[in-house]
Amino acid sequence: MASDALYIDDRITIAGWELTEQFVLAGGPGGQNVNKVSTAVQLFFNIPNSPSLNDRVKANAIKLAGRRMSKEGVLMIEASRFRSQDRNREDARDRLKELILEAAKPPPPPRKKTKPTKGSVERRLKEKSGRSEVKKMRGRPGGGE
Repeated sequence: MASDALYIDDRITIAGWELTEQFVLAGGPGGQNVNKVSTAVQLFFNIPNSPSLNDRVKANAIKLAGRRMSKEGVLMIEASRFRSQDRNREDARDRLKELILEAAKPPPPPRKKTKPTKGSVERRLKEKSGRSEVKKMRGRPGGGE
């Protein structure tokens, strides 16, 4: 169990009891240490049942999580980038923090509809008439047959 809370920003802090950590054997470089010590970290966070996040942030986080999310709504972040357990633990928590911060960003402002400029309308119509002329010229010469 992860005991200390994860501070996201001034409005969001995830309590320690909401995070679950599991340590597993990691592959890759590390010599005999890799075969003996469980250095990789799997960090689990149940997004839909979290009281720390509001509904909009939960929905965005679920979209951002993609394949890292289980059917039950539990996000799993696996960190095995480093050779030490502590650094992998910090890496997993940092990646969760980044995901929550991305999900907490405000939505983009709505698009304002604009009219095309007079010049762009004229250019489009000129291009259309030019195309029309090109296609007319493709017909047979001398239409009296």
